[in-house]
Amino acid sequence: EVVEEEEVAVEEEEVVEEAPEPEAVAEEAVAEEAAPKEEEEEKPKAAISAKLVKELRDQSGAGMMDCKKALQECGGDVAKAEEYLRMKGITSAAKKSSRVAAEGMVSSYIHAGSRIGVLVEVNSETDFVARGDTFKELVQGLAMQIAASPSVEYVAPEDASPEFIEAEKQAEMQKEDLASKPENIREKIVQGRVDKIVNERALLEQTYIMDTTKTVREAITEAIATIGENIKVRRFSRYVLGEGIEKKQENFAEEVEAQMKKSS
Repeated sequence: EVVEEEEVAVEEEEVVEEAPEPEAVAEEAVAEEAAPKEEEEEKPKAAISAKLVKELRDQSGAGMMDCKKALQECGGDVAKAEEYLRMKGITSAAKKSSRVAAEGMVSSYIHAGSRIGVLVEVNSETDFVARGDTFKELVQGLAMQIAASPSVEYVAPEDASPEFIEAEKQAEMQKEDLASKPENIREKIVQGRVDKIVNERALLEQTYIMDTTKTVREAITEAIATIGENIKVRRFSRYVLGEGIEKKQENFAEEVEAQMKKSS
């Protein structure tokens, strides 16, 4: 019996030795909580040269801004950036962009209160795709986007008229904050400002209201990758009730006074 009691005592001591101290447990918990936060810290994006962007663009056929973003996300590694574009569906969408898209649908959207209305034509390659829910949802989202974007005037930046771009350049060149800048620097600043103005009026460059983590262009690109056909926004019209009509402003007191003068 004495031997058995000693064995029990030894086992209890072993259990006590194995049990971690509360302070140690707390420190480990804090360390575990801190570790993911360090991993989640956003890494600074690498500076990307125009040469790298051109190289990726030639290989993938994707747009310049898509290539730049991919390279930034992949630390300037062209091979990884090309894979990034492929995973996002951008490479396949770029390859489909040259296909003729003559089918599709014309859709309308009337905002609550019937004071804003939109007509938009979106093209696909086949009528089969145009009848699908994915395409219809995209078109409806685009119509709502146009209704919510009073500054939008055209589909893509390249649709801006040369006259408008030249007028904006001249206006920017005359601004006082650029007067003291060297000519070459001033031209670069002006070009950046004009590009911003042009993009603000382009539908494809707007933040997509159905998913604010992407632009309208990116939403269409993803739809192309999903559907497997080229999709293009051809044209749209936005109507605002009473827009362009000059309303006659009547002053009741002046009208009464005028009538009294006529009768006297």
